[in-house]
Amino acid sequence: MLSEETERGPDSPYAWLRLLVSLLVTTIGGVGLWSVVVVLPVVEAEFGVARAEAALPYTLLMVGFAIGGVMMGRLADRFGILPPVVGGTLSIAAGYILAGQAETLWQFALAHGVLIGLFGSSATFGPMIADVSRWFVRHRGMAVSICACGSYLAGTVWPPVVQGFIENVGWRQTHMGIGLFCLVTILPLSVLLRRRPPVAQAGPQGQPAAAPKSLKGLSPNFLQGLLVIAGITCCVAMAMPQVHIVALCADLGFGSARGAQMLSLMLATGIVSRLAFGWLVDRLGSLPTLLISSGLQALSLLLFLPFDGMVSLFVVSALFGLAQGGIVPTYAMVVRDFFPPGQAGARIGLVLSATLVGMAIGGWMSGAIYDLTLSYEAAFLNGFAWNLLNVAIAFWLLLRLGRRSALLTT
Repeated sequence: MLSEETERGPDSPYAWLRLLVSLLVTTIGGVGLWSVVVVLPVVEAEFGVARAEAALPYTLLMVGFAIGGVMMGRLADRFGILPPVVGGTLSIAAGYILAGQAETLWQFALAHGVLIGLFGSSATFGPMIADVSRWFVRHRGMAVSICACGSYLAGTVWPPVVQGFIENVGWRQTHMGIGLFCLVTILPLSVLLRRRPPVAQAGPQGQPAAAPKSLKGLSPNFLQGLLVIAGITCCVAMAMPQVHIVALCADLGFGSARGAQMLSLMLATGIVSRLAFGWLVDRLGSLPTLLISSGLQALSLLLFLPFDGMVSLFVVSALFGLAQGGIVPTYAMVVRDFFPPGQAGARIGLVLSATLVGMAIGGWMSGAIYDLTLSYEAAFLNGFAWNLLNVAIAFWLLLRLGRRSALLTT
């Protein structure tokens, strides 16, 4: 009995193996967020539509991903992670195969919005992070951050792979190939995730596990609402460099290729950031870490204003990635610290979906401000203002709830 708990319990070797599998699933399943961006120019030419219409599949994908994150999280809370991952994999495969056979833009867009976004890739991010959080106690912050790196790894690996296949075999064959690849890789990996998370740990000397501590009069739903607002505000700010750095470089005469390299650098340093802030969460707690990461993102945003040289923008892009990478996974840790583990999937899914909404709003808003001012300076200042609101929320929560006033053990 004790040996089984040691080998299969929280922070056990099995938990670390499970984390590795979860990272692979998140990276492979994250293709849905990136392939649609790469294929946009090809779709525009294939269906003879304007650029705004060609972006419809991306818009529907993000909406579906946001809604699906909550839905799949609830499903994982009730039945475990295996059903949503298996169902999501089948949906991803069907979505890509049907997208590769689409005869109209609407068919292509619906395949992305419904099958790939709503029922597919959404199962491989938020629910996976929530599941990982249930398998760790001592190293929970690091484990959650490692799993969250999957989205950035997907953004690093998938775009060049998809672009290469499109150039060699065409976009239709590429999409059908992606569907089959996800099917033959994620399904076998999901078998290793069939075990349900361990139950709440007992206290010392066999005493019952400690109950969640008081939120000091704060309503759980109010806290959830604040986290949703925080998720939106931080990602409105985050979207400015991530969505528009390529266009900014083109405007400055450096070329889109340099901008794409800066974006890749942001994602790469973002991976380092997620690991570093995961380590920090395990030592300082989730709320102090959230405040630090949010504050650093605000400062790094301001660095884009005085610098417009190519080398300096590479440096600032790297610094921005190092600052912002820890924010999103830290939200998952806040949820795990202050809510029962049985609600983790739905609540984490809701907060992470809010971050996607923030990215969508921020990307559009920055473009609209640029159209009005013909400069990104006001757009960066707008992002900084939204970031300050996020800092204010994190600071208020830290003052109200303290470092670890509601830290749960599972």
